[in-house]
Amino acid sequence: MVGAAWARVCAIIIASLSIIERLEHFADNGTGVRFVGHSVAPDGPQLVSWAQIHDEARAVGAALQAKGLLPGDHVAVLGPTSRELMTIVRGCWMAGIASMVLPLPMRMGSLEEFVNSTRTRILHGDAKLVLIDDQLAPFYEAAPGDPPIEPMRSVLPGAPGVPSGDRLEIPAPDPERLVILQYTSGSTSDPKGVMIPDRVLRANIDAVCDAAVLEDHEVMVSWLPLYHDMGLVGFLALPMTRGIDLVQAAPQDFMAKPGNWMQWISDWRGTATAGPNFSWVLATRALRRGEGLDLSSLTLALSGAEPVDPRAVEAFVEAAAPFGFRAGSVFPAFGMAETAIGATFPPRGRGMVCDTVDREVLERQRVAKPIEIEDPDDLTVRARRIPLLGTAIPGMEMKIVSPDTYEELPERHVGELLLRGTSVTPGYYKREEATAALFRDGWLCTGDLGYLLDGELILCGRIKDVIIVGGRNVFPEDIERAVGGLDGVRAGNVIAFGMEGYKGKESVVVVAEVRAEDHDAVRDAIQHRTLEVCGLPPRDVMLVQPGTLPKTSSGKLQRAKCRDLYLAEELTLV
Repeated sequence: MVGAAWARVCAIIIASLSIIERLEHFADNGTGVRFVGHSVAPDGPQLVSWAQIHDEARAVGAALQAKGLLPGDHVAVLGPTSRELMTIVRGCWMAGIASMVLPLPMRMGSLEEFVNSTRTRILHGDAKLVLIDDQLAPFYEAAPGDPPIEPMRSVLPGAPGVPSGDRLEIPAPDPERLVILQYTSGSTSDPKGVMIPDRVLRANIDAVCDAAVLEDHEVMVSWLPLYHDMGLVGFLALPMTRGIDLVQAAPQDFMAKPGNWMQWISDWRGTATAGPNFSWVLATRALRRGEGLDLSSLTLALSGAEPVDPRAVEAFVEAAAPFGFRAGSVFPAFGMAETAIGATFPPRGRGMVCDTVDREVLERQRVAKPIEIEDPDDLTVRARRIPLLGTAIPGMEMKIVSPDTYEELPERHVGELLLRGTSVTPGYYKREEATAALFRDGWLCTGDLGYLLDGELILCGRIKDVIIVGGRNVFPEDIERAVGGLDGVRAGNVIAFGMEGYKGKESVVVVAEVRAEDHDAVRDAIQHRTLEVCGLPPRDVMLVQPGTLPKTSSGKLQRAKCRDLYLAEELTLV
């Protein structure tokens, strides 16, 4: 009882601390970050204490202040995952300056697109300074109206004119001061700057730690990009502000060899990690060729950022089991940039639980009617298995409402997910109309369709993506997953969208990356499977070359952009 009481007291004390105070408080607790992978540790794994990074970050903050930046200003940072990038982000926060970590040109369609997208974010976000890595500097030239652009190294310890960390003037706490200006990935619309003030960031970190039962002894393992909220908040801000050990790699080292992820977990006894659905698919393929791994330490394997495919999860569990991984460690969750990162979490240790519902009833009546089907082929066509994503994290509420009337709906009735609570953003930066549209009576309108089951969230898809075919509300994810399981189709690389057809009736277009040589057979199979899923054949089936489907910088499929490419006849066909 004494221990539990003391833990509650400590939690209350931590909750009262600002982000800056937390960085100061946890800097000397003996934990740190281990950099792994060739891109961030070319000479081999490197262990750096949070205390050392903190001292260097204080110098960064002092250097920013010497350049005239003030608390409340914004600094844009463009660079790959590195110790330097992490130090600069922490230095911004220590000086009361909001960080804007910009996407890299990894998934951009062209250099021009990358430059335009970057400049839009810099100018819209009112960046007072742009810090850019030397490797990326040749790709981005300053233009009239741009803020000052300097190398990242110019504010790091050892650079000319950089003062010591003792010169840093710590600003007074301000719960409303922005810590992060996080631009959305743009998977459904133009990127918007999500404002994450001090109070929202620490409320979400505390809630996530509580809901996921994260302990001081955790070892978090991440290759996630730091320009994405899951990487920046979930796997940098959280361990930095709570003094938790982190193993940090770069996205390119994972993508080049997905087996590296599992090796890092095995080598450093990782307990918690995360990735979007596609990353677990890649890890599964690597595990089938793996050997000598020990994944028994991993007790939280979070799948989020994109829809969770039960088949992908089950395939990973099967492939990882010989290496000591337990099915209960699977952790399907829901979050979004507008809630800092976390929104709903399942119990840790439960694993994945799915609801199996009648597909036609779901699409025609928007009701999740349970159904029992044993035949796998019949299951794909007649039913839909959807993972439960847990309950709202502490400090948050959720409800499902009619998208038309906003009346709250009973359980198993599909409607729009609304959220309210301490982790919700105050809105989009300099986007008053978009902010007004984001909220209704104090509730955040997510744009996601789902339903509740025993108080847990189950998501069906995005409102904007629903295809109305023959009186059915067809979710493109259903078509994409069904088609992705066909021979010759690259799983996770299928996009389905609606098109207005004869007399205003909507039809379906399917665009799929293929690896088979018999394109006619693949096209016929896609047509047949689409007919089975939505009751009507597709208007068009477009087979494209591997790696050409449009995706965001975080790897999400861009349905709207794919539709635009289709209409412009600019798809890269096989």
